[in-house]
Amino acid sequence: MPTTQITESPVDSPRPTAPSTPLLLIMAAAVAFTAANLYYYQPLLPALRDGLALSDNLLSLVPFATQVGYAVAILFISPLGDIIPRRTLIAALSLLLTCALAMQASAGCALLLIAGTFLMGLGANITQQLIPLAASLSSPQQRGRVLGTLMSGLTLGILLSRVFSGSIAEHLGWRAVYWAAAAAALGWGLLLWRVLPSESTRTTTMRYPALITSMLTLFRQHALLRVSAMTGALWFAAFNAVWASLSLHLTSAPLNLDLQQAGLFGFAGMAGIIGAKASGRWVTSLGTWRTICLALMVLLAGTAVLWSFQYSLAGLVLGIVLIDLGVFAAQVPNQVRVFAIAPSAQSRLNAVYMLFYYLGASAGAIAGVHLMTTYGWQGIMALTAGLCTGAIFLHVAMRNTDPSVKPTST
Repeated sequence: MPTTQITESPVDSPRPTAPSTPLLLIMAAAVAFTAANLYYYQPLLPALRDGLALSDNLLSLVPFATQVGYAVAILFISPLGDIIPRRTLIAALSLLLTCALAMQASAGCALLLIAGTFLMGLGANITQQLIPLAASLSSPQQRGRVLGTLMSGLTLGILLSRVFSGSIAEHLGWRAVYWAAAAAALGWGLLLWRVLPSESTRTTTMRYPALITSMLTLFRQHALLRVSAMTGALWFAAFNAVWASLSLHLTSAPLNLDLQQAGLFGFAGMAGIIGAKASGRWVTSLGTWRTICLALMVLLAGTAVLWSFQYSLAGLVLGIVLIDLGVFAAQVPNQVRVFAIAPSAQSRLNAVYMLFYYLGASAGAIAGVHLMTTYGWQGIMALTAGLCTGAIFLHVAMRNTDPSVKPTST
């Protein structure tokens, strides 16, 4: 039976250049807020346990439901952006997110809290609609800068989420965190409905089951998608292995930091904002392949510093800065080249890419904690170095799949 190629009908719209600066900043702020919802629970776990009298098993379902909800949304909601105007889809997701956060805020039992958490993970898919939308509104020359700005917003949202939820809960209680987030979700939904452009009607007549299965076909057809997804999974697994185990290392002998002191290392993650913004500019001058090479070298250097100075606070801070610089500097050009594969399939391409990224993050975090408890910091660094090396090897070996690499003349 012959293989059916996916042919995408172009969206009937003027050739994009880039979103205006005010629109881009609004979208970046919306990405920051939406991503933050996935991390509010982290400082709240003790308060949730005591407030609802949750057992340890039920309490563990809160982060689990968050991750499952977000993964389900990546697989089954993200692709809808290719057949439904994203402005409409984002409005629906904003309403879902508002209701989910209100459910969490008013939950009187574990079932409602966990159900609300799962639905919140679904609603947080707004981020995975805004990023492809920004890419579709940008010319290839401007796409790196635009995505760099959005990734800076994503990084900032993750970093500030824990500070926001911890501070609000300390003074007003954990329910106030979710009520405030629900009000913000409603406000952002209304603002995005007002300012986001109305996309032209999609010309594809693809039904939903075919839309979902077409992601596998896209993965099979495009070597660049496979390489980008797998290398991204490797370096993000390394990133999460480090961060998942870092607090265990910092609070153990001989460093013996307390939790608040260990939490301050999160500010070193601000380097990710610099990496995302810088790589967005480098893409235009260096191309995606060379920018990723440079970023992966920085990531590997950060691993070497963390390995060599495991008991030096200054060395650990420098290593974390380099790790975050490298990861977010690699993320932007990787997404730029993925979105260029098939402009009318950008939501599905992003869904495939983010699914691999998500799986890499989960595997890295689980492996990191296991290795830390079994082999200590040396085991983490061996894993991280191996993952970084694997990403570099795959990236270099498949360099000819990247359109920014000019073929060698014979």
